[in-house]
Amino acid sequence: PIYTVPISPTRPAIPHGFYCALRANQRGGQSTRRAQERDTTAMAEGKLLLRSFVEVPRDSHFPIQNLPFGVFRRRGQPEGPPRPATAIGDFALDLAAVSAAGLFDGPLLSASPCFHQETLNMFLGLGRPAWKEARATLQKILSADEPVLRDNEALRKNCLVPMSDVEMLLPITVGDYTDFFCSVHHARNCGFIFRGPQTPVNPNWFHLPVGYHGRASSVIISGTDIIRPRGQGHPTGSSQPYFGPSQKLDFELEMAAIVGPGNELGKPIDIADAEDHIFGLVVMNDWSARDIQAWETIPLGPFLGKSFSTSVSPWIVTLDALKPFACEAPKQEPEPLPYLAEKNHINYDIPLEAWIKPKEQSDASIVTKTNFKHMYWTVTQQLAHHTVNGCNLRPGDMFATGTLSGPEPDSLGCLLEITWNGQKEISVGNSIRKFLQDGDEVILTACCKGEDYNVGFGTCTGKILPSLP
Repeated sequence: PIYTVPISPTRPAIPHGFYCALRANQRGGQSTRRAQERDTTAMAEGKLLLRSFVEVPRDSHFPIQNLPFGVFRRRGQPEGPPRPATAIGDFALDLAAVSAAGLFDGPLLSASPCFHQETLNMFLGLGRPAWKEARATLQKILSADEPVLRDNEALRKNCLVPMSDVEMLLPITVGDYTDFFCSVHHARNCGFIFRGPQTPVNPNWFHLPVGYHGRASSVIISGTDIIRPRGQGHPTGSSQPYFGPSQKLDFELEMAAIVGPGNELGKPIDIADAEDHIFGLVVMNDWSARDIQAWETIPLGPFLGKSFSTSVSPWIVTLDALKPFACEAPKQEPEPLPYLAEKNHINYDIPLEAWIKPKEQSDASIVTKTNFKHMYWTVTQQLAHHTVNGCNLRPGDMFATGTLSGPEPDSLGCLLEITWNGQKEISVGNSIRKFLQDGDEVILTACCKGEDYNVGFGTCTGKILPSLP
């Protein structure tokens, strides 16, 4: 089914959950009273939910249970320095200001300049003990019963910046980017489309996480426009190959892991230690030109069909924030080799959605719903495999899951699968699509549903612009 949401001319296209959050925030006093009522009930049941003094709409992706990390610049200040931040409700908490006020007073962060950098790379390199210390400090100073920020008006105004006043930037310097191919449903569907039913999934796929080295220089922040790429396509009959704008431009609904501490060249990371090298996850759209990719991909794999743009959401959600949503990963048959065998074989229950807003429409329409939990190879297995040959990772490196498709027809993660490589059409509001057209805006989002709170990722968006002449 296709759901639509009206889009204000002064507000970018946003999925339903965000629209509900805005309406909840507008209700003001109602939300406060309901929050108090929920607290009263929770106290009676002996399980008071952690709550911030910052008013957070009930449908917000960014309550105090989340606290994702990003980098922003104040809107209207193009020469202003980028500043690390965490998201709380409809505000960005300026971590440089928090640090300058001496509020990071723990042993690992009190003397660290990591929040006075223009990216998060230094902070990522400090490792999990520092990440936990930062999270504990932020939850403390933002909690409803802590006065240090709540009761200091000048400090509060200096630290809390309305989201409407910030421009989000790429939060890390991406040294290297790897794209995996870890959804069995996506792998099987692609095999059926391109090779037929005899061997839709190659035998090696069930023994190792298949991946390729992507292009770090074209990793871009959500909201950046996408210029339709040009390249070669399959020739028709005995003619020369087609050359021109891609006629099969597609989105890919993915997530990507952000690397924390790396490893020395020649020294693999053990599967038991892999989690400590992953800071968190972002939503990712690994845009694909299917016609260019199909012609170029044999024998070495994707190149120009993938390297033109890769969009990521601005807020990195930490693995600590995702722990309440850990779930058992799919059973693996055959059993993986010892270096990939993990005692805690887990994924995360993260619902994901993809929306398309055609240029001529004011409504964004949902085209797929899927879930991270269906992924066959876990992020820890991906990292262990990446380094087993001695490859060295560095803070800020990024590796992606590949398209995240589920088992149901309405849970396919790209138009290649949804339209079966253009063999059928889908309705997008009042329009028909096989692949993306110029002016289409793609909106990806992900949000975990907790008990009376969410842990979300915001959105990852991009609008298609015509190919250059």
